Amino acid sequence: MSSAKKAIFARLAEIAQGLAHAHRIELLEHLAQGTRTVEELVALTGLSFANTSRHLQVLRRSHLVTSQRREKHVFYSLAGETEVVALMAAVGAVGERNDAEVRHIVADYFHSPQTLDAVSREELLSKLKDGTVTVLDVRPEDEFLLGHIPGAVNIPIEQLKQRLADLPEDREIVAYCRGPYCVFSFEAEAILRHQGFSVHRLKDGFPQWKAAGLPFAT
Repeated sequence: MSSAKKAIFARLAEIAQGLAHAHRIELLEHLAQGTRTVEELVALTGLSFANTSRHLQVLRRSHLVTSQRREKHVFYSLAGETEVVALMAAVGAVGERNDAEVRHIVADYFHSPQTLDAVSREELLSKLKDGTVTVLDVRPEDEFLLGHIPGAVNIPIEQLKQRLADLPEDREIVAYCRGPYCVFSFEAEAILRHQGFSVHRLKDGFPQWKAAGLPFAT
């Protein structure tokens, strides 16, 4: 093996090490929604400040995130949003293909008989152009403000049962959240279907929509 190839493989291995912890993958999912401070990530994950900072440093050394200090706070972002989101999707695809436990969890929770077929990005884009759908963003409001699908209605999942009147009963609803393994859209689908709404969920989430180069609003 040439020295150049060895050097490249060594650097790629360092990048891969950044994904080698569940907390770091969770942090990447949150950063895929938009730039966050360490304090915000602590609140979102429930990790300690020291633990969050340690994992973020590993991600930075792995060239998966970048940091910028602004006054008293350090802000973190994905280092190459499109590529990192694609990397996370690829890891998920490999897990679903090759790991029996991942397949079992996905089949039981995300593809159970109680869930309907998900809508692809292409299908949702077509429905948006035809004006035949209401898009429902069930993420927290601060994530919605960082970026969302144009025209989406933001009702955080914990408020959905109390705000059903905010949704039209005579139009199809497509719900989405943080990504393919985010439970919010599945919960929204179940709640709305029980109330008689015509509802589907987006196959993935906002980060994948944005990374695909589709239009988004802030």
